[in-house]
Amino acid sequence: MRAVSETTLLPLLALTLAGCTAGRLSQLERTLAGGDSATAALGNWCAARGLADPPRIVARRVRGEDAPLPSDARALLDIRPGTAPDYRHVRLNCGNVTLSEAHNWFVTSRLTPEMNATLAATDKPFGTVIAPLHFTRERLATSRTRAEGCPPGTVLSHRAVLRLPDGRPISLVVECYQQGALR
Repeated sequence: MRAVSETTLLPLLALTLAGCTAGRLSQLERTLAGGDSATAALGNWCAARGLADPPRIVARRVRGEDAPLPSDARALLDIRPGTAPDYRHVRLNCGNVTLSEAHNWFVTSRLTPEMNATLAATDKPFGTVIAPLHFTRERLATSRTRAEGCPPGTVLSHRAVLRLPDGRPISLVVECYQQGALR
C-alpha cells in the first residue's frame, strides 16, 4: 500500500470539512426559514444536535458594544423622527455554545408593560418574550458573509422586521449566526 503524503492529504481534508460545513450551514438556513421565530428555530437546532441538556436558548446581554441605529430603522419601524426605539444586543447561547449574536431595535409602546419589564430584567430571548403577540417575520436580507455590525466568526447573517398580526412593525433585527452553531 502506498503512503499518502501530508501535501496530498491536507487539501483533501480541507475540502471534506468545507463540504460538511456548507451542508450544516444549508441545514441551519432551512431551520431558520421554517418559522417566524429565530429563537424557536435555534431551540430546535440545539435540541436536534444535542448541544446542551436541556436544550434551552438563553440571551446573554452584551454591554458596551452597541450598534448605531440603522439609517432606515425609523421608516422600517414606522416611528416619528425624534422617537428612539429601544435597543437590545445579545448573544444567544445553547449551553456554552454561542449560536447567534443579535442587534434588536424595538418599539416598546407596541409591547406590553410586562414584556418590556421582562426584556429589561432577564436573560429571556426577545422571540420568547413576544411570542404571545403572534408576530410574523419579514426577511429583508440574508447573507453567507458577515454583515455590518456582526462579529468575527459570523457564517450567516439575517436582517428582518418582526410585525404584529395587524402589520405594524415591532422590531428590526440584525442576526449574526456564529461558527459555533455548525458544530
